[in-house]
Order: sequence, then structure tokens, then C-alpha cells
Amino acid sequence: MSDIGGPYVGRALLRREDRRLLTGRGQFIADLVLPRMLHVVLVRSPLAHARIRDVDLSRARAAPGVAIALNGADLLQMLPPVPEGQISLPRKWTTVIQHKFLNPSQPLLAHDKVRHVGEAIAIVAAETREQAEDAAELVAWDLEELPPVLDPEAALRPDSPIVHDRFDTNLIGDFRVTRGDPDGAMARAPHRLKRRFYHHRYAAVPMECRGVVSAYDARTDSATIWSSTQVVHWVRREAAALLGLPEARVRCIALDVGGGFGGKGHVYPEDLLVTFLAHRLGRPVRWIEDRREHLMSATHSRDQWHDVEVGFDDDGHIRAIRDDYLVDCGAWNPIGSGVAYNTAVHLTGPYKIENLAASGRIAVTTKTPNAPYRGAGRPEAAFAMERTIDLVA
Repeated sequence: MSDIGGPYVGRALLRREDRRLLTGRGQFIADLVLPRMLHVVLVRSPLAHARIRDVDLSRARAAPGVAIALNGADLLQMLPPVPEGQISLPRKWTTVIQHKFLNPSQPLLAHDKVRHVGEAIAIVAAETREQAEDAAELVAWDLEELPPVLDPEAALRPDSPIVHDRFDTNLIGDFRVTRGDPDGAMARAPHRLKRRFYHHRYAAVPMECRGVVSAYDARTDSATIWSSTQVVHWVRREAAALLGLPEARVRCIALDVGGGFGGKGHVYPEDLLVTFLAHRLGRPVRWIEDRREHLMSATHSRDQWHDVEVGFDDDGHIRAIRDDYLVDCGAWNPIGSGVAYNTAVHLTGPYKIENLAASGRIAVTTKTPNAPYRGAGRPEAAFAMERTIDLVA
């Protein structure tokens, strides 16, 4: 029999990176040191929901070693608004999903309201990390506290505070997936069962938190970004747009990323803020996230409520299934509708179920933003479906 596998398929291959990592010769973002590098610290909101009256940087700007300190109002004068970044619905899904979607555009620094604890309201760059931290403590903020929105179901009530005033609603996504005749099949089923399932919110905890180093070369009018990211091409695209450069003049490099799990799977404001400061100041700039920042400001995931009804006969054959589910996306929705859509179209998993009605809603709340982790909406669907199968059995 001929060997169709060649030198790779079906063969055990030695990993090429192990020796370097196991002998301590890996390189992570915090290991990268460039000449004349500035260090960034972000000032973050202690409140979940508040209107920004003032962010006073006068004392911070006068502190030793400070190169620049900016708030959201300053950035509005320097940069165009960040474009809305909804990932479009895959073409193959458009025939099965009826949808409407609103996408709030997250600013690089909050300037009108803060919408979750840990949202950045100011940025300080200084000669050392210690000087930047000392200066950040001198920033004086005046925040008018507003009622927080912590429950997605309460967020959809008419009397709920509105998270994003421009929409006059906290419902930013609403869609349906229908197959067969779910209502008729459910009515004819000998047995019916209803249950509510909750897939809880959680936070990824990689060994290496997020981090960004950026340098601008005025001679070639080009930028280089080193980021602990899973999406180097997205970072390059957004940074090029921000700087007004062609993508060919922006390079994004991921070193030895110390874990991601989806939490580093999109472009964060910090990626662009550091790149902007490096371009403006003409010096390399570095930001390294600490663990407290990570748990407050890096995206969380899951957080779905599922109300499932299933119709089945005496032998356990499922005649119809209905799932009305609600996604708490937090204050922002950085990956658009991808998670909720994945849940809808993967609900039935490996099972042959001819009659399906799935309806999904996405609510904004004043929590840390929600984004895809491993599975990206599929584990939530599998959890609801497998619990249902167990109950039918």
C-alpha cells in the first residue's frame, strides 16, 4: 500500500518551541525593552454607571517624568470616532436567521459616561511605570453616579435605566431561527417539558495578562506593534485605520502569547491607545496589564439564560424544541453578534430534530463586556441541549 501520508500526516512530530520555552528563553511582552520607551497606566472607573462631569489631569501632567496625560475629551479633539466593528453575519446563515442588530461603538477612552467598573477614563505615559502610577493617582475625576444595570431581564423592562442613550433601549440584538413546524409538532407531542438553564459568566485567566508595545518610525512612516493578542491581522487593520496609514506600513507581532482562550481574541482600546501615543510622541510606548485590571477590563464570556421547551414521545424521540435565550453582553459588544448567532445555529448539535424554534436576544448591562471564548456560543448551546436530552431520557 502506498504511503499517502508523507512525512507529516499520521506521524508524531516533535514540537519545535518546547526547548526554548522550557529553558526560559521565551519572550513575552513584558520582556520587550526598547530604547527611550515610555510606560503607560490607565485610570479606570470605580463605578459601574456614571456620567462624566470632569476628569482633571492638571496635577498628573505636572508630575515627575510624565510625557503626556489625556482624557476622553482630549482624544475626541485628536482622533476620529472609532468605527463600529460588528462582524457581519456569515452569508450561509442569512437564509435561516431573521435578525436586527444595534452595535454601540466603544470609545478608546470614555468621554460621556462610564458603563462598567474598570472602563478607562484617562491615560498617563511617563518615563517609568512607577512614575506613571504615581501620576495616575493624582487624576481627579467627578462622576455623577447613575443606577447600575446588572440583570439582563431587568434591563429590558420599560423602567430600566438606559446604558447607551443613543438607542433608547437596552435590547441591541433580536433574532429568530425556525425549522419545520415547531408549534404544530409541539402541540401534537405526547409529552412536553420546560426548564430554565443558566450558563454563568466567567473570566479567562491566562498566565500572561494583556500587554502592548508600539514604536513609530518617522523615517519610513511606519508602525510596529507587539501585542499579546490572538488576532494580529485585526490589530494591524484597526491600527492602520487609526493612524491613516496603509496596512503595508503597519506590522503587528505576537511574541510567545502566555495564554488567551478567547480573551485576547479581538482588538482592545489599549491596543490602539498605545499605538496612537507612540505615533504622537515619536517614542516607543509600553502598557502591561496587571491581574486586577485584567479581571475588570478584559472581556468576560458566556452569561446566557435559556428557557427551553421540548416535545417528545414515549420512546424519547424529540418532536420539537423551542429555546428562548437571553445573552448579557455587558457594556459593549466587541465581536458584534457572533456569540449569540453561534448559539442559535448550533443549538441542536448532532441530533436530528426536524422542528426547531430558537429566539435570541442580546441585552446590554453595566458589566464588563462579553466576547467569544473557546467555542464562542457553541458551549452554551450544547449545555442547554445536553441538559434537555438528559431530562427527556
